[in-house]
Amino acid sequence: MRDAVWKIWAYGLAAVLATVVLGGQLLAEDTPSEKVDEEEGWISLFNGKDLTGWKVNENPETFKVEDGEIVVNGNRAHLFYVGDVEDHDFKNFEWKCEVMTKPNSNSGMYFHTKYQDGGWPEKGYEVQVNATHGDPKKTGGLYAVKDVMNKAPHKDNEWFTQHVIVKGNHVIVKVNGKVTTDYTEPEDVDRADGFKGRVLSSGTFALQGHDPGSEVHFRKILVKPLDD
Repeated sequence: MRDAVWKIWAYGLAAVLATVVLGGQLLAEDTPSEKVDEEEGWISLFNGKDLTGWKVNENPETFKVEDGEIVVNGNRAHLFYVGDVEDHDFKNFEWKCEVMTKPNSNSGMYFHTKYQDGGWPEKGYEVQVNATHGDPKKTGGLYAVKDVMNKAPHKDNEWFTQHVIVKGNHVIVKVNGKVTTDYTEPEDVDRADGFKGRVLSSGTFALQGHDPGSEVHFRKILVKPLDD
């Protein structure tokens, strides 16, 4: 009887140990992407829970957090990063996030901008987000500077990654790893009226709420500061 009990106990202990070991392996396999991000210098700007570190202007109800995503839907508004990373003043960097557009929706990702109480951001560049909205300027372009026209490099209702790289006077935009814009700003740049502030300098990031008919989702917002 003792031998039988001992065998049952031993088998049970072995099963528990196996579960712990396998669980540890599975846990280790679930986390390498986070470690890679840390090792490669990527820093998260969005905690997935609320808008800590961000500030909305004219219509705060346009932005909300649901299921780890920033959901943009409502009257015109812009969500500016005002957090501690680089004291929200970025010059050279890589910036990327996952985005999903709903049909007929328009949004944008601004860089080298600064907070303002209302209106379209006057300072910095806008990287367009638009698959099927009526505006012919589509995702992956630098709005009103070097546009991607008529056909978007992604579909509505599907997550895609938009990746912006700024180094000196050079800007690259990638969508799902493919270059959509490669732009070098000339030294004597002179923009048209209404776009005078669309020049490279330094500043923060912003997400755009374009209009009540547009719904766009953002998640996994990451930045990697680069040396000057």
